[in-house]
Amino acid sequence: MEIAVAPEIPTYSGGLGILAGDFLRSAADHGVPMVGITLLHRKGYFHQHLDRRGQQSETPEDWHPENILESVEPAITLDLNGRHVRVRAWRFTVEGITGHQVPVYFLDTNVAENAAWDQSLTNTLYGGDDKYRLSQEAILGIGGVRLLRALGCKNILRFHMNEGHSALLTLALLQEFVGNSSISSITDTESEAVRSQCVFTTHTPVPAAFDQFPLQMAGEVLGSDAVEILNKTRCCPFGNLNMTFLALRCSTYINGVAMRHGEISHGMFPNYPIHAITNGVHAATWASTSFQELYDQHIPEWRHDNLYLRYAIGIDLVEIQKAHASAKRNMIRQIAETTGVHLADDIFTIGFARRATAYKRTDMLFTDLARLRAIHERVGPFQVVYGGKAHPRDEEGKAAIRRVFEAASALSDMIQVVYVENYDMGWARVLIPGVDLWLNTPHRPYEASGTSGMKAALNGVPSLSVRDGWWIEGHFEGVTGWAIGSDQDPEAHEMEVASLYDKLEHIIMLMYQNPTGYAEVMRSSIAINGSFFNTQRMVAQYLADAYFPEQPKRKEIGPVLRDQ
Repeated sequence: MEIAVAPEIPTYSGGLGILAGDFLRSAADHGVPMVGITLLHRKGYFHQHLDRRGQQSETPEDWHPENILESVEPAITLDLNGRHVRVRAWRFTVEGITGHQVPVYFLDTNVAENAAWDQSLTNTLYGGDDKYRLSQEAILGIGGVRLLRALGCKNILRFHMNEGHSALLTLALLQEFVGNSSISSITDTESEAVRSQCVFTTHTPVPAAFDQFPLQMAGEVLGSDAVEILNKTRCCPFGNLNMTFLALRCSTYINGVAMRHGEISHGMFPNYPIHAITNGVHAATWASTSFQELYDQHIPEWRHDNLYLRYAIGIDLVEIQKAHASAKRNMIRQIAETTGVHLADDIFTIGFARRATAYKRTDMLFTDLARLRAIHERVGPFQVVYGGKAHPRDEEGKAAIRRVFEAASALSDMIQVVYVENYDMGWARVLIPGVDLWLNTPHRPYEASGTSGMKAALNGVPSLSVRDGWWIEGHFEGVTGWAIGSDQDPEAHEMEVASLYDKLEHIIMLMYQNPTGYAEVMRSSIAINGSFFNTQRMVAQYLADAYFPEQPKRKEIGPVLRDQ
């Protein structure tokens, strides 16, 4: 549903879209014959505005696809809601380091011959009501398959559904098998043929978040024949079309996006074999300019083979510190130019920039303001940089942003807190490398993976995080960062808050009293986590395990997991 290919194309909301873009960038780097399909989202996700109290308001993004993307012929036609809907496409080309190109097609219904409502279907990411969402997902899944066929892609080996939004592509494939024949002619043979072509990655550890639509609505949007085919897949429990069940039933390979998430997903869907491929980030995209230059100097092979980042362990600590100081100055300068807030480059800086939603506990850091003041007085000053949007209908997320602003005001005489509005891919490339510590505070087990801490590691920024998602695999206490609480005990918010403050006091003390020791943690985070949690390794795993499991597999080198 979202692919982040460039900062100037605002067709993504957060980590899911960023991950998809990183996936395709690594596919291009390594010559994978792959195509990306998404929707155009003419109004983007939204442009965030925050007033002085932290109240969020939204306006559409102002961007012009015709100035950035290449128009593609031919257009295709879908039958939706009892009408013919014309769908055109725009192309963005992702070019890899060897020159290999991966096209990304953005589907667009803003075509003159369409009805006004149909023209709006590709306007807004995650907007509208259920009927709007189901229509969007039909355009993505069914329209995506038909576009590829119209472009001459007849012999596709695998269709990879990235989350359940695209699951209707399986319906399109079944419809191809039916052709002009009776729907009753669909047998297990046809279903198995579709299943053998499809791969499904789930990113959601909460069943309530899976897209479901009443069968009556599905019939109105897709037509009665389509519903009859869907019923044959047995993906419609309790009278609802469940997009996750559709993807599960029609895929030969299913995976979660971290080892723990794979276990959780298997618990939710015990009748399906669910594997785990831990997410990564595109190293060359997310390493800051100063760290790219450092790696180019000492590890010139790192762009072609991210495993070479293991050798960062041999880079002098002073050079690590200098590269980070450069990224920090750049962040401070851009924050000052944009917000008018002037941070200090010699003060310990904590970063938190995530989607503002309840499970991420955006304001957990400010649970006890008196304790924060005490830490500031006992071990040294610190400042905090925030970013992140709340979905327009997420009142809890919006309230969390307001609480951050309230805390910032209450602490303003001692601790400086700045919230950067409209956090996006461009800001992420500035903030993540520029802070000294990356904070992550999700409720367990709702962080399927998370990738912001991986981006931080590439830039020598350690994490202080709850042990959930990827951090269970990447955390080595005092080596790559620090853990909040323990994953061995039942989650207790009060205990985690206490752990957060205790660890934070220790970390700030380490930074001021033993900067060399802190730099060792920075360097280890690169060598251990930067070298493994990247999309180069991730794409190799998808190729070996999901796309072409019959081919010989090469062993990957990664961090050794051990009990903490």
